[in-house]
Amino acid sequence: MSNFAQAANFEGQVPRIDPDNATMLLIDHQSGLFQTVKDMPMTELRANAITLAKIARLAKIPVITTASVPQGPNGPLIPEIHEAAPHAQYVARKGEINAWDNPEFVAAVKATGRKQLIIAGTITSVCMAFPSISAVAAGYQVFAVIDASGTYSKMAQEITLARVVQAGVVPMDTAAVCSEVQRTWNRPDAAEWAEAYSAVFPHYQLLIESYTKAQAVISQHEQLDSQRS
Repeated sequence: MSNFAQAANFEGQVPRIDPDNATMLLIDHQSGLFQTVKDMPMTELRANAITLAKIARLAKIPVITTASVPQGPNGPLIPEIHEAAPHAQYVARKGEINAWDNPEFVAAVKATGRKQLIIAGTITSVCMAFPSISAVAAGYQVFAVIDASGTYSKMAQEITLARVVQAGVVPMDTAAVCSEVQRTWNRPDAAEWAEAYSAVFPHYQLLIESYTKAQAVISQHEQLDSQRS
C-alpha cells in the first residue's frame, strides 16, 4: 500500500482538492481514441474533459496535456481543451504508453511545485490508470476523474476503478471536481462557473435561464415600485 493510501486510511478520510496545490493532467483526449469509448456517450466525455479545462483556467490551476502518437490512428488532441485553457502546456511523448514514463512529462509536473494531481485520460484503463498509479508511487495525491476519461466497456471501467483505488487514487466525477475546486458561489466569477456546469449538466442551463429571467422580473418590479413612490 502506498504512503498516501496508508495516510488516508489512518486518518479515516481522503484529502480535499486544494486549488493552490493542484495540477491538472489531461492525457490522450484524442479524436481517434474517443471513437473506441463504449462506457459512456462520447459527447458527454468530450464535454466533461473540456469542462475540466475551463475550471482549471478559472481557478488558475496549471494544466499539462499530452497525446499518444497523435500522428497515427489515435488522432490529435481535441482542440477545445487548449482553447478552454490557453495556459495549458503540451508535452510531446516519444511513444511511451504510460505518460509518466516520459521524463519531460514528469519534469513538467515537478516544475509546478504542486503535490496534488487531477488526472483524466482516454483510455481510462491505460492513459488514466497508468500515470495515476505511477504518480501515487512518486508521492503525489491523485484524484482521477472517471467521467472525463472513457474506455472500451463498463467492465473495463469497473476493473480499472478497483485497481486505482487499491493503489491509493481517489476517484471523482467532473461535477464533484468543479464543486470542490470552486468552493463557493460567493465569488465575482460565479457566472462563469455556472456556465461551465451547464456543459456537465445540460439541464442546468435551463435553471440559469429561469433564474436570470426571475431576477430581471424582480428588478423590473422594483423599478416600477420606486417610480410610483
